[in-house]
Amino acid sequence: MQRAFHTKAKISPDQKIEIQDLDLPVGETVDVFVVVSEEDKKEPLAILDFIDQLPGQRQFKTVAEVDQYLREERDSWDS
Repeated sequence: MQRAFHTKAKISPDQKIEIQDLDLPVGETVDVFVVVSEEDKKEPLAILDFIDQLPGQRQFKTVAEVDQYLREERDSWDS
């Protein structure tokens, strides 16, 4: 009778996969199937997309808004 089990493993920096299971018979030949998880293939986020996902919102959406805010702050120092 064929037996099968499922486990997860990480590929080491030297590109090796290690599987340990006490039920695997020492010296036995086994078939190994490798399926790369889709969850590990997520595209890295652009920095602005990452910031947009943080709690709260960015105070300024454009460079012009930042410039205007700084101008108003500087003007308030002279008052």
